Amino acid sequence: MANLKDLRNRIASVRSTQKITSAMKMVAASKLRRAQDAAEAARPYAERMGTVLVSLARGLKDQGGAPRLMAGTGKDDVHLLVVATAERGLCGGFNTNIVKAARLEIDRLVSEGKTVKILCVGKKGFQSLRRQHGNKIIESIELADVKNVGFKEAARIGDTVLALFDAGEFDVCSLFFAQFKTALTQVVTKKQLIPASLDDELKADDAELPDAHGAIYDYEPDEAEILADLLPRNVRVQVLRALLENAASEQGARMTAMDSATRNAGDMIDKLTLTYNRTRQAVITTELTEIISGAEAL
Repeated sequence: MANLKDLRNRIASVRSTQKITSAMKMVAASKLRRAQDAAEAARPYAERMGTVLVSLARGLKDQGGAPRLMAGTGKDDVHLLVVATAERGLCGGFNTNIVKAARLEIDRLVSEGKTVKILCVGKKGFQSLRRQHGNKIIESIELADVKNVGFKEAARIGDTVLALFDAGEFDVCSLFFAQFKTALTQVVTKKQLIPASLDDELKADDAELPDAHGAIYDYEPDEAEILADLLPRNVRVQVLRALLENAASEQGARMTAMDSATRNAGDMIDKLTLTYNRTRQAVITTELTEIISGAEAL
């Protein structure tokens, strides 16, 4: 049985931890609203750009000569996986779930005889993947010094991916991130960046586009030139959306995890306090018994 001093120290330690987790929960809650608004504001733009690309690509489909970012290299031997995680931990299973999905994809591709390369965005993903797949990591980009993620950071990552593609370093690029649903729910998502999948709309003959009310569009310059400009922009926009979704998901996961930790600390304090009181009562009873026994002996 632990002595009273040890129990007092343990209770004080858990109380200190509870204060920290409670403060972290409140900080995450204050950051969540801003991050959620930014993520939700980025979705319509990214989705509308996908719609525009589908429309342009359909106009170009019968003419041939599609840009490389849409047509690809004609092979799928080398895959680049962009794994976007957080810079910090203490956010539940947020980082773990993204890394787990990336590992499953790596194992699948390797089993099929493909070459896999990894670009890590975020320190936690790099730390987890380097243990088993360190030889596949070609670069790690950290955003620890960035307070609010914006297009500048997304353009940096997108330009890195585009430069690797232009250099012939890979055939297919996929992006892994967590899409924000609610503070309790974040869905790990895989998005193919190169060649542009356009959410598979282009491959579906019955894919529906928004009603144009019978309008017929003429493009100037032609579709190929517009796509040559929009496709690199689309890569950066999709990366930006992923970073914003990750930022919101991270804060939601951290708020939930810290709330759970705070409640668990409260339960532990209650149990330790009960144990302390019982131990103290037992000590007092023992001392009284010894005093009475000594007095009777005299």
